[in-house]
This record gives sequence, C-alpha cells and structure tokens, in this order.
Amino acid sequence: MTLLLPESEAEAAAMVGGASAPLRLEGGGTRAALGRAIQTAGTLSSRKLTGVTLYEPAEMVIGARAGTPLAEIEAVLADKNQTLAFEPMDHRPLFASEGEPTIGAIAAANVSGPRRVFAGAARDSLIGIRFVNGRGQIIKNGGRVMKNVTGLDLVKLHAGAMGTLGLLTEVIFKVSPRPPATATLIYHDLDDARANALMCAAMGTPFEITGAAHLPAGIGDERARTLLRLEGFPEQLDYRSGRLRDLFDAYGTPERLDGDPAAALWREVRDVRALVEPFDHAVWRLSVPPRLGAGLTERLRGTLDCRVLYDWSGGLVWLGLAEDDDAGAATIRAAVHDTGGHGTLVRGSAELRGRIPVFPPEPAAIAKLTAGIKASHDPKGLFNPGLIHPGA
Repeated sequence: MTLLLPESEAEAAAMVGGASAPLRLEGGGTRAALGRAIQTAGTLSSRKLTGVTLYEPAEMVIGARAGTPLAEIEAVLADKNQTLAFEPMDHRPLFASEGEPTIGAIAAANVSGPRRVFAGAARDSLIGIRFVNGRGQIIKNGGRVMKNVTGLDLVKLHAGAMGTLGLLTEVIFKVSPRPPATATLIYHDLDDARANALMCAAMGTPFEITGAAHLPAGIGDERARTLLRLEGFPEQLDYRSGRLRDLFDAYGTPERLDGDPAAALWREVRDVRALVEPFDHAVWRLSVPPRLGAGLTERLRGTLDCRVLYDWSGGLVWLGLAEDDDAGAATIRAAVHDTGGHGTLVRGSAELRGRIPVFPPEPAAIAKLTAGIKASHDPKGLFNPGLIHPGA
C-alpha cells in the first residue's frame, strides 16, 4: 500500500489532484481502527504537516497544521496557562496503538472527553479550517473569531466527518484558561440508578461541575465510585465542595481528591481504561439523555453480559462485551433508539466492523443528504470510502 506524506499543503493538493484510486486519510494513525474496515489503494497522512501557525493568548485562539502532535499544542498552551477546554480523549490505550495523536485528527473525529458536559465538544471550539477537497482544491472556511463564518459552515461539517470530505491541513481552535486548581468529590458504593440521579442533580446546581462520571463496582476498583469534578480558585473549591456535600448528604459523605491523583483518575475516565482489557472485547459508545443512562444499562444487562462506565452525568455510556455474534448490536441499537440516543461501535475486530454497522444507520432522507454532501466535496470518492457507512 502506498504511503503519501506531503510536507506542504500545496503538495497535498497535488497528490489528491493526481489520485485516481481511494485513499485512507490519517494523522498520527492512533485511531486507525475507528470506523468500518475499509480497503484503499494507499494512505494519505498529514503527519508531516506540522507546526503552530497562529497563537494569540490574549485573543485565546491557536492555529496549527493538521499533523501537529496534540502534545505540542498542549505544551504551547500550558506555557500561557491555557488549555483545550474539551479535554480530548487518547484512543491509544483502547486500540493498543502507537504514534502521536494529531490536532487535525482530533478535529476530524470530533474527539472530546469528560469536560464536554461543561465546555462542549471539539466542534464547539473549532472556529477555522483549511482543507484539500476531492478535486485537489485548497479551501478555507472560518477564521480567528467565532462569528467569522458566512454561508455554509464547513468548519462544523468537517468536525466529525472522519476525513470523508477532505484532508484537513490546518485547524484553528478557541482555547480556555487553565483552571488553577481542581477538586474531585468521590461518593462510594452507590448503585447505578442513585449515581445517575446524583450526577444529574449536581449538574443542575450553580456550582459548575466540569466532570460527572460513575464507575460501578469492579470497574477499576472493588467499590463503586461516583465522581464530581470542580475547577477554579482554591477558596472557591472549598466553598463549592462544601455546599455540594450539604446538598447531597443523603448520598453519603464524599471523599475529596486533589492534585495529581485526581488528574490521573480523570485520565482513566477520559480514556476508558477500565474497559481496555480484555483486548478482544468489543467496546460501544452510547449517547443518550443523561437521566436515562442507568435505565438503559439495566435493560441491556437483562440480555447482555457487559461491563459499564458512565460519563457526562450518564449521557455517555461505555459498554464492554464479548464479540459473540453481533457483539450485542441489535439489542443495543434497539434499546438506545427507544431513548432517542445513538450508539457507535468504537472498538471491534476488522471482521466485526466489516459485518455490522459501526455508526448508527441513517434514515433514507439523511442518507440522501449525506451522499449529496460527499459528492460535492469528493466527486471521485477518494477519501475514506465506506469508513462511516457502506458506499459513503
């Protein structure tokens, strides 16, 4: 398989313009197992398109070429006490992959973490892009400020498109101040339903919960743990954590965790480390109305032997289970559909990902719209064909 490594945007455009067979688009290759199993004639990688192109701390925006490692972006921001608010997940533990996550791939896959429940997804912070379309043309959309988009908002269209519409060459994100301190309240031994109720109630308070997760008993610890994260100045955290203790004393007295141990715990939640093993098990990501998370898993556990982790106050449910038959696809999708949510197979063998829908099937009207957008961006069908849906 041919590996194409352009060192400039113009070179990438020339490669696409001269291509006649399908290409897999990738950044650092850490998420190569995400999506349907596809066959292409070659891989077009942005990993040599690197470097910060714009950083204005006072304006709180950063721009970089798509192949720039996330670690480099985070180091630049940390120097000015700033951060990417959406806390992007690192898929390497889940996929047992190597390489470095890149900022362009994070935009393309709309990768977010626990803070999404408070600060929004990656697409909510993405304000500008440059990309190469299927005709080999270089397109710019958006800019340095949130209101600098007129006409069709291609920025949001490409966030989550998984590279099926074009090769991102540069991205611009708004950034946020790095919280000076964090505190995590840990409630022990709650069952899923009570934990779900606590998380949703806490999110409804004025105390700005920036993370709400539940790890049932046996998920990383013998005791069930319900986590509520607070961020801000130390004196604020003391007051807010005290108020939360008083408000929710019916759920028990929480342990408070600060500093590096708390940060490490939230990285475990962010990267779903509790479901990494067994490596041959499928992992599903279910998005549902937060208050329905525990009820959904109770229904699923009636027929499926699965392990569960909750994030986003119950709105994000991770499932790990054996790949028997369809890895629970029919049961999971029926239950999720009844909540108004959707489910995605995040990890599975290539055989499984080629046999069952990885992403939620689209209604006919939406599929027709999707096909039209794909054809307008990529008329020759070069980019990641079939990665999201067969024939798309």
